[in-house]
Amino acid sequence: MSDPLYEAALELDAYDPRFSFTPIDEPAFTEIGVMLMGLDADRLLAGLGMAALADDPAQVALAVDRVRHGVTAVLGFDALVEAGLHRWRSARGAIEAAGAQGPAPVSLRRAWDQAMRLLAYCDLGDVGPATLAHLAACRLRQDEIDRYDRSPLTSGI
Repeated sequence: MSDPLYEAALELDAYDPRFSFTPIDEPAFTEIGVMLMGLDADRLLAGLGMAALADDPAQVALAVDRVRHGVTAVLGFDALVEAGLHRWRSARGAIEAAGAQGPAPVSLRRAWDQAMRLLAYCDLGDVGPATLAHLAACRLRQDEIDRYDRSPLTSGI
C-alpha cells in the first residue's frame, strides 16, 4: 500500500515550472501583455505614444518596431516616446488614485490580470485596447518608466 502524502511529494519534486506551457484558454490580450512587459522602457513608451494613432495592441507593437528600425518613418521614434511620456504623465495620477501597487505576483499573467483590474477603476478617459495595454505594462514597470522619465535623456520632453 502506498502513502498518498509520499506520492504527492514525489509529484511536487518532479514539477519543473520552466517547462510549463501557457494554458490554451488564456486570453490573447493577456499574451500581448506578457510581450509588452518584456519591452525596453523607450519601446513601451513609444507604443503608448503610438496608441493615440492606432489603438490595436498588436499593430502598435509592430509599428513601433518598424519605426525603431527605420522601416516606416511616419513619426520619429523620439516623437513617439515623447507622446508616450506625455500620456503616462497624464494617466499616472489617476492610476495612483486607484490604489497602491501591491506585491508583484510570481506569474506574469496574474500580474497582468491585476493591473487590468486596477485600470478598470481608473478615470483614464476614453481609452482603447492598445492604450489600456500599454498603460497596464507601464504600471507593472512603473519604477523603470519613472526612472526613464527622470533621466537626462528625457529632461527636455
